Order: sequence, then structure tokens, then C-alpha cells
Amino acid sequence: MDLLPNWRSLLFLPTHNHKFVHKAHTRGADAYVLDLEDSVPSTLKDDARKNIKSAALTVSQGGAEVLVRINSPLRLAVRDLEFAVCDSVKAIVLPKITNGTQVKLLADVIEELEVEHNRQGERTGIIVQIEDVDALPNLDEIATASSRLWGMTIGSEDFATSAGMEPIPEALLMPNQLVLMACRRANIMPLGFPASIADYSDLRSFRATINLAKKLGFVGAFCIHPSQVEVLNTEFVPSEKELRFAKELLEKFDLYTQQNKAVFEFKGKMIDAPVVARARHLLQRITP
Repeated sequence: MDLLPNWRSLLFLPTHNHKFVHKAHTRGADAYVLDLEDSVPSTLKDDARKNIKSAALTVSQGGAEVLVRINSPLRLAVRDLEFAVCDSVKAIVLPKITNGTQVKLLADVIEELEVEHNRQGERTGIIVQIEDVDALPNLDEIATASSRLWGMTIGSEDFATSAGMEPIPEALLMPNQLVLMACRRANIMPLGFPASIADYSDLRSFRATINLAKKLGFVGAFCIHPSQVEVLNTEFVPSEKELRFAKELLEKFDLYTQQNKAVFEFKGKMIDAPVVARARHLLQRITP
């Protein structure tokens, strides 16, 4: 298993739009996703592919990492990968995945292209988007389909359409949790939040949603607007209050361990092994 990256915010950019690409490095995202799929008209997909290498160098100039989202039909996906697998691209985003066979096939193509390009550096990772109800019974198969797989996320708009529902939090909570649990079983990154990715006008509501996503166990998310980046960057990290509580709790734990006590009271809460483990995990997340 590759060492997983720490991406709180992944901002989609239409690869053919030079204005967006040239401004991207000022937006503060941890990673930028050069999109070849939904945001690119079919007549401009060839131009977008040819722009990947230069766009990747442009958006990464501030130190952010670069991903490319390819198209889902196999014929287009292979064509996209021939341009997207390059030294400047850290990972490939696979949309509309419904089974593990799709992931394996595209991972094999990535492998062939790396050999062909004589890449000597890190392997290209994969992030999967779950965008159809048909994928839900296959989440574990998908999550373990390739050692290149770093994370999964729900594509809220497409998934809601496939389920015949509106992309509201109440409807998206359960499928997001199913994806999260599959990610935890496979030891890959759970990305996302239980709401529509398209609604960026109400940042107060968005912040509340991301705070909930963090509590549910998600570690980062895709976004489509620069205004969402700051929210993701600040909410997907432990707060000072959470860090202080964890540090003080572990200090008390060490003290009570010396007294042969396995359970103790701390700030009005009963503390036992699972609570201690969560505190250790929280502090590990901020350790370089």
C-alpha cells in the first residue's frame, strides 16, 4: 500500500479554461483536479488533454499536488490516460465506477503507460468516484481492487440522479457512510461530505456540513468553487480545543495507567480504551 496523501481540499478545474488554470495556484487548495470530464465540452476534450502537462506545472507552482479526472467510457478513458499519466500528475480520478473490474482494467493501463514513459518516481495513485446506486453492493470489491487506490468519494449529483432523489443531506448521508466504512475496511482515504457539491452560495451552511463530515470520519473532499477551499482547509483539521482535550486526556491516561486504572472520569466523560485510541489518532493526524 502506498503512503496516503493528506488532502483536505481538492479543487476541480476545467482543464481547457486557461483563466481558471492560471489563477488556481492562488486559491490555497491542497490539490487541484484537472477535469477532462463533466466541465469540458465534447468539442474541447482534445484541447483539454493536450493542455494537461502545462496546466499541471502551472497549478502546482505553489506546492499543491495535481490530479486528473478522466472520462468514463473506456474508449475516452484510455485516450485521456495517455496524456494524464505523466511526472506532474500525482493521481487519476476515475468517475462513475460501479465495480472492481473497471478499476483493475484502468490500473493496468496506468501501469503500462508508466513503463512506456520510463517513470522512475512514485506510482500514480487512483481516487474513485461512486456515482451510481449499482456500485453500492460492490464497495468493498472496488476499494480493494488495486494497490494504487488511495480513496473513494460519492459523486453527489450523479449519485442522486441514479437513485431518483434530490442531493439533500438526508438522502446522501447513508451512501456516504457506506463509502466511508468501505474505505476504513480497505485502509484508504474516505473523501466527501453528505450534501450537494454544487451548492457553494451558502458558506455558513457548507461549513456546518464539513464539520459534520469531519465528525463522521471523512478526511477531505472535492470542491468546485474557490470559496469552498478555505472551509475545507480549516474544518478538516482538529481544532485547538480538540487538540488540547486530547493532549490532556492522554496525560491523565498515563497517570491512571500507573495506578492500574483502565477506566477513569475526565471532564465529565467516562474514558476507556476506545476514547484513548481516538485521542491518539487525532494527535497523529497533525504529526509531520
